[in-house]
Amino acid sequence: MILITLEHIPAHVSFSLISVVTVIYWVTLVYQIEELSSSGGKGMIVTFGCITGSLVTRSLYSGHLPLSNLYESFMFLSWSSSLIHIVIEIWSRDTRWLGTITATSAMLTQGFATLGLPEKMQQSAMLVPALQSHWLMMHVSIILLSYATLLCGSLSSIAYLIITSQINRKIVLIANNCFLRSFLTHKNGYSRGQEENDLENAFNFPLTNSRQYQLTSQLDHWSYRTIGIGFSLLTIGILSGAVWANEAWGSYWSWDPKETWALITWTIYAIYLHTRINRGWQGEKPAIVASLGFFIVWICYLGVDLLGIGLHSYGWLI
Repeated sequence: MILITLEHIPAHVSFSLISVVTVIYWVTLVYQIEELSSSGGKGMIVTFGCITGSLVTRSLYSGHLPLSNLYESFMFLSWSSSLIHIVIEIWSRDTRWLGTITATSAMLTQGFATLGLPEKMQQSAMLVPALQSHWLMMHVSIILLSYATLLCGSLSSIAYLIITSQINRKIVLIANNCFLRSFLTHKNGYSRGQEENDLENAFNFPLTNSRQYQLTSQLDHWSYRTIGIGFSLLTIGILSGAVWANEAWGSYWSWDPKETWALITWTIYAIYLHTRINRGWQGEKPAIVASLGFFIVWICYLGVDLLGIGLHSYGWLI
């Protein structure tokens, strides 16, 4: 009973803290307040520590790794988002954009786990026979970590598409104004050189001098890096799952719904990386593929739990 209470305290503290940190990062993204951005990074570290404490305490009184039901997987997903933030923050100087993605993801996943799920589904239970294996830590933890990493990369691509669409609209608006000015003043000595100079400024200013362009460059860069890492983790998770399936069910692959959607997810991100590495695509085209992957990951992760079918439906929702 004491351990259950000790588990709930850091879980609720971390949720309250990550909610505040999320607001901080959204404010700093707009107003660029360095002090708030620094406090947001420290808040993510404390949040990571609290979630870690909650998961460790739960594993102590349950006797197994806390990855056996929907509540525990969502808590681990929130923990993974916090970990990704801390790792990228070590490599990157400006993490305001990062915090709006990782902190929001951690808050929403943990909020769904603690507030959205019934209390009965939040309770720890005995492992089903198929999960009573040393492969639980290897397979499930790697898969969930890959989901969190891929979701972070896909959200970066979605943010990239939103911001670039705003930049494109700005370019079109400025260009139209220049053409209109050229038409109205051409008879009054508006030279062709002046016209070309205005057009050059119209197309170069939003791309080279605006903060939006710098942000899109960072988003595109880190989306590629995180998806690359997430794809590697997903590959390891699928391979380890195949070995575990052979031990538990006598077959490496049985086209279970979860296995099928995992393969679809792997294929989508393989296409993304192929276009980036071999074809040299950058910008909007690969970002669209990565954005599609965001929805595929959620179907793979929650689809089986919502339907309650297949060999993987341990913590189904209905």
